[in-house]
Amino acid sequence: MESLLAITNLLYAYGERVDAGDFAGIGDLLADARVSDESGRLDIRGADAVRRLYEATTRRYPDTGTPKTKHVITNPIVEIDEVEGRAACRSHYTVFQQTDVLPLQPIIAGRYQHTFERRDGAWRITGHRFFVDLIGDVSQHLLVPLGNRDGADRGTS
Repeated sequence: MESLLAITNLLYAYGERVDAGDFAGIGDLLADARVSDESGRLDIRGADAVRRLYEATTRRYPDTGTPKTKHVITNPIVEIDEVEGRAACRSHYTVFQQTDVLPLQPIIAGRYQHTFERRDGAWRITGHRFFVDLIGDVSQHLLVPLGNRDGADRGTS
């Protein structure tokens, strides 16, 4: 149970840091991870590269320093190998947003696939792959176009 809690807390910490506009914190959280999209063409590694990705793709509002979003991460299905110190998790996300020009609404929904390793007694994210399933009005959230449905030119979620 201890590993399950630690792993799901990492999932929820990711959403919390995005919503706080803490892109350096996301970089730290994903420092050991391969960050990729559903196409696999996005391949980002390292804390600084992850931070730069979020800075380049996700709008932060000057009055709050945040993207004015709420990531809701649900349905985590976690598979843990305690002996090997490895785990995998599939989950869903829905992102809500409200700005001065956008009423409260869901703007994007999809799935995450995460991998984890236990190092020095602590679980770390080693893979963060996201899939976009439903797209609403992301004009107030992303600084880049989502691109076509084959996964090209995706922002982060």
